[in-house]
Order: sequence, then C-alpha cells, then structure tokens
Amino acid sequence: MYKVIGRPQSRALRIMWALEELGEAYELDPAVPRSETAFAHNPMGKVPSLIYGDQSITDSIAILTYLADKHGQMTHPAGTIARARQDAATMFAVAEVDAALWLKAKHGFVLPKENRVEAAKAAAEWEFNAAMKTLEKMLGDAEFIAGDSLTVPDIVLGHCGGWALSAKFSLPDGPVGDYFRRLRKRPAMQAAMTRAKEVSG
Repeated sequence: MYKVIGRPQSRALRIMWALEELGEAYELDPAVPRSETAFAHNPMGKVPSLIYGDQSITDSIAILTYLADKHGQMTHPAGTIARARQDAATMFAVAEVDAALWLKAKHGFVLPKENRVEAAKAAAEWEFNAAMKTLEKMLGDAEFIAGDSLTVPDIVLGHCGGWALSAKFSLPDGPVGDYFRRLRKRPAMQAAMTRAKEVSG
C-alpha cells in the first residue's frame, strides 16, 4: 500500500487525488513541512513524499509521473508526441501557474517577515492572470489540457485552481472557469477532499 506524507492543504492533495483516480489504497500521514517526519523522507523537509515499500519519492510532479507511468493511466506513452505535449503542459502548470501561487505564499507567510516583499504579491497575481489567458488558448474547446482524457497536468492545474481560490485570486469565467469546475467535481477529487476534511477535523 502507498503512504502519502504531507498535510492535505499542501501539494499532497495532488497525490491523494491521483491515487483516488487510480483506485489505489493509501495511508495518509498529514505531516507539515519541516517537521521531523517531513525531514525523514526529504532532506529539504518539504512535502509531499510518497512511500512504497522501503522506497521514498519526493516532489509532487515526480510522484504523479511515477504513478501515472507505473499504472498506465493519466498519461500518454513515453516517446510519443502526445507525451511530449503532455509534459509541456505539465511544465506550463508548474512554471507559470504553480509558481505564481507559490510566489504569493512565500511573500505572504512562508518567508521570515524581514524577507517578504509586499509588491511581490501583486506581481504574483499579475503572473497568475497572464497564465490564465495562456491556459485559455491552450485549452481551446477541449475538455482536458493534453488529450481527450485526464492526465498529470490536469491534476496539477486542478489543484492550483483550488489553491488560487484559497489565495483569493480570481478565477476567470468562460472555458477556463468551466475547466476548473469540471476537475473539482470529479468523483476522485471529491473523495480526496472528503478524506482531507476528515484528517483536518
């Protein structure tokens, strides 16, 4: 059985969602970043980590890719053009969407107060809004970002959509807003969120 290390309010929710999509059982240890448990599995003290047997995998993108490749779901085959496009969409999600959200978080509460820059939060919101315009072009009228079924970048972007709401960013209307709503309504995502609420009390 898999074990997910990380509180559900973190990127660990991505892993929970993916495991629910795959129908795989998992345990959850809601460890916070920089805790003893987090450091035990990641030298940077970050979450999530995925434990399988005596092996530990860190970084949400690496974990999602591992799970998708291992189970042959949520991905296109390696060495195909479809996989290259999927990977490009994943890199977009990380570099443009996740990065903007993380920038605001760092300058909002993560960094020591003396290292926070208030203007960085406005810059983060500008970057996020620009990324949403790009996402609309990438989506077109498609249901998913990299093909006709859910793949790794959809998990990343869907999680970022919820994160954006928590960070008080405005999600766009139209195709992008519909895309985020579809992802959040997926039974697997709902199951992961229910489990997250149970753990959080």
